[in-house]
Amino acid sequence: MTVLLELKEKLCAFYSKYEAYLLPIIKFLLAAVTFWLIKEKLGYMERLNSLSLLLILALICAILPSAALLLVTALLISLHCYALSMPVGAIIVVLFVVMYLLYFRFAPHYGYNALLVPIAYILQIPYMIPVANGLLQQPSAIIPTICGTVTYYLLKGVIANANSLATVAEDETLLNKFQEAINQFTGNREMYLVCAVFVFITLVVYMIRRMPIDYAWQIAIVTGVLLQFLIFFAGYMQFGMSNKNMTLTVGCIVSALLLTVIQFFTFNLDYTRTERVQFEDDEYYYYVKAVPKQYVATRAKTVKKINTNRRDTGRRQELQAQQEQEDDMDSHITDEL
Repeated sequence: MTVLLELKEKLCAFYSKYEAYLLPIIKFLLAAVTFWLIKEKLGYMERLNSLSLLLILALICAILPSAALLLVTALLISLHCYALSMPVGAIIVVLFVVMYLLYFRFAPHYGYNALLVPIAYILQIPYMIPVANGLLQQPSAIIPTICGTVTYYLLKGVIANANSLATVAEDETLLNKFQEAINQFTGNREMYLVCAVFVFITLVVYMIRRMPIDYAWQIAIVTGVLLQFLIFFAGYMQFGMSNKNMTLTVGCIVSALLLTVIQFFTFNLDYTRTERVQFEDDEYYYYVKAVPKQYVATRAKTVKKINTNRRDTGRRQELQAQQEQEDDMDSHITDEL
């Protein structure tokens, strides 16, 4: 444990020292991964698939606020969907406008949640997102998380039905094409289940971690992951999607491990040294519970530099002094004789 605490302190000190350089790098990597996934999963407009163009856009987003990254991401997705089918592109644009208004109104500081959700789905660990929201953020963070979830399932439906959405029959009107595109979005029962579970888990985890009890964060993590597993397991069985239960099990286990790492770096307390103090003023009497953080001072390495030139000079002076002493003694003996 001491080694882990020392590593934590070194990492925190390193990030604090170089935060001005690390934050743009992290934003650049997030933007680059997002744009690359859009190119690989959609890629219907060839002009936007240039790797150099995507890297330039990622570099621009690295020095701008998170809202710029969301705007560029929405623009790329809309253009790709428009290249596939005009009705699909129109629906995507309207949906993104609604999401953007909700994001700016209620959760302007949690924009990255909307980008992390699709990435977490691709990595098969979306179950950590609502728990992390409840641990690290306010309940309003669920809004961009829901926006990211809706976007993921909408694009998943578009990709799965790209051929039918891109093909227009002779007897098919534009209104029928709009209706088909909307049905791809509104008929997804799994999306509604995920949105409802994410909202519920975020609120439960947030309430538990705010409780003044020992190991509140650990209890919140276990409760959040376990509730998700039970609800999704029952939901998949109800919808006839039992083939997802293995992915659900592995994803919940990996999510719990990653959430434990997050808890170690953000809220690591030593409950064995809990103190309870009480004091009063003119109007109130206070009962305070103080739990210290687990902390260990990093061992500083001291390097002792030995100047070999000075050492050799000192040795020569010492030998010269001994030689002079011997010469004085010999001369003294000679004088006496």
